[in-house]
Amino acid sequence: MKAVCWYGVHDVRVESVPDPEILNPRDAIIKISTSAICGSDLHLYDGYIPSMKKGDILGHEFMGEVVEVGTGVTNLQKGDRVVVPFTIACGNCFFCERQMWSLCDNSNPNAAMAEALYGQSASGLYGYSHLYGGYAGGQAQYVRVPFADVGPIKVPDNLSDEQALFLSDIFPTGYMAAENCQIQPGDTVAVWGCGPVGQFAIQSAYLLGAERVIAIDRYPDRLQMAKEQSKAEVINYEGQDVVELLKQATGGRGPDACIDAVGLEAHGTSVGATMDKLKQQVRLATDRPHVLRQAIQACRKGGTVSLPGVYGGFLDKVPFGAAFAKGLTFKMGQTHVHKYLRPLLNRIQEGEIDPSFVITHRVGIDDVPHAYDIFKHKEDHCIKVILKPND
Repeated sequence: MKAVCWYGVHDVRVESVPDPEILNPRDAIIKISTSAICGSDLHLYDGYIPSMKKGDILGHEFMGEVVEVGTGVTNLQKGDRVVVPFTIACGNCFFCERQMWSLCDNSNPNAAMAEALYGQSASGLYGYSHLYGGYAGGQAQYVRVPFADVGPIKVPDNLSDEQALFLSDIFPTGYMAAENCQIQPGDTVAVWGCGPVGQFAIQSAYLLGAERVIAIDRYPDRLQMAKEQSKAEVINYEGQDVVELLKQATGGRGPDACIDAVGLEAHGTSVGATMDKLKQQVRLATDRPHVLRQAIQACRKGGTVSLPGVYGGFLDKVPFGAAFAKGLTFKMGQTHVHKYLRPLLNRIQEGEIDPSFVITHRVGIDDVPHAYDIFKHKEDHCIKVILKPND
């Protein structure tokens, strides 16, 4: 089969690789109908996530048709159309039983590697380094899905792939980020980053009762989408003091909650943001926490800072004293996708949201390396790329 493989920084290739096989009774094989490039994939593309190996198959947002199931999978059958959560969960451990699916104890075969870096291991992830299990991803024609008896959800015939695909990651990720804000009627929520996750965080904040959402970015296409599609007030951070503008917009108090939908490759125009970038480039720092600093400074006293944006290592000069003095609550982590599949599928079916609005580019598998490049550089008005590996 064809698959998109990682070979190094800014080097992804479409290769012919062996078809996946059933390895465990709880496995299924999925023929991919639609997949996507995620903003998190850019952290791999840029070389900031350790333990990647040449030839690793990328991709963690995908859906398709069941073509084979193991003997332990009774909930799926050949021909079913399913969307697959990017987090891999066993369904039986302490964390899965409490719906903390992305913290599964049993799905990362390389748990010792994660424990050495983070103290404990979270769940395995598709196509996201050997630190998270070394699983082959879904930017391919076929993929093996472990624990298929608890992961994939069947997609109704009346929904298109483009409407259902983002249940695999970015819609639940944006929704959980907003849910973590504990939004009350009348609240104002600030969202840094108007990429796909930021767009879903904005719309989810409104679904959960926010009165105002203020979105921060610098790219005109993203800001336009945030304003016109997601109905946010927008701030272009270039040449402006975002913290001061947010205070002015909220009567001096600050937003009730702040969502950092950017993470470890944050951009900015301040001296601090420039220093972050330089230190990361020469590997004196693992992450660029510029947005996190702004969120802490801007958030009102007693508010919540929610972090769906991925962080990978150790953060420099984070104003934790301010967070303590203001009594802030922090909520973060990989998304518990399984928890949100059914509720968000229902919202799509009921017409409350059509997730396909973020798609700007559709490509075949052979064009994916070029798509990574334009997605990284925000060229050609690119916000979200999907691919059809078998077309």
